[in-house]
Amino acid sequence: MALPAADRYHPIMTDAPEPATGERIAKVLARAGVASRREVERMIAEGRVSVDGIVLDQPGVRVTPDQDIRVDGARVAKAEAPRLFRYHKPDGLLVTTSDPEGRPTIFEKMPKGLPRLMSIGRLDFNSEGLLLLTNDGGLARSLELPSTGWRRRYRVRAYGHAVQAQLDHLKKGVTVDGEKFGPIEATIERVQGGNLWITVALAEGKKREVRRALETVDLKVNRLIRTAYGPFQLGSLKRGEVAEVPPKIMREQLGRLLG
Repeated sequence: MALPAADRYHPIMTDAPEPATGERIAKVLARAGVASRREVERMIAEGRVSVDGIVLDQPGVRVTPDQDIRVDGARVAKAEAPRLFRYHKPDGLLVTTSDPEGRPTIFEKMPKGLPRLMSIGRLDFNSEGLLLLTNDGGLARSLELPSTGWRRRYRVRAYGHAVQAQLDHLKKGVTVDGEKFGPIEATIERVQGGNLWITVALAEGKKREVRRALETVDLKVNRLIRTAYGPFQLGSLKRGEVAEVPPKIMREQLGRLLG
């Protein structure tokens, strides 16, 4: 939705002086939980963001806390302290704020009373398990990057027949449809009829990576549960349940990422 006409009387001048201090507008809005930095840049391009009544047309502008920052005409509150939540995502939900096709999303099904949150990474529509959520877009972006070194762990049920030696080849990485995946650790837990239960650990978590990698050894995933994201565990969270990570644990595990 674009800004009301009254708020769009002229675009910001790109050569206007910027504050000597302050942070880039995209970072400020991300930390305020409006959206990710990439999404904020798109919103600016659409003319939805203004500073002191002037609509922005580029994302490099720096702002200070005392300025009037608005998105879609509504003033943006100052960023709160970063918060982190564990969520047990059920299958059959999209990890997005809205879906043009009308499919259900995680944010429609979450308990009431939570702050505005964004996901750290994604889980597929048919996947379930641990999803981390935060009110801080900058933190979300930092924790998604492979450079954190955090491993994602899964329990996977897959239809087909394979031996451990075949799965061990995934440790060298695999290329699927021209896309290269890093090392994947996959260990057979047990056989259940025509299915295998497998534990999987990887560092990147690209789109549908586990499913696509296991297809290279003729296994078709029919259930995928994320059990851990870095040091954070699914634990005993019930499906659809949300639990906040205590600030002390956040400081211990995230350290410098909290800024």
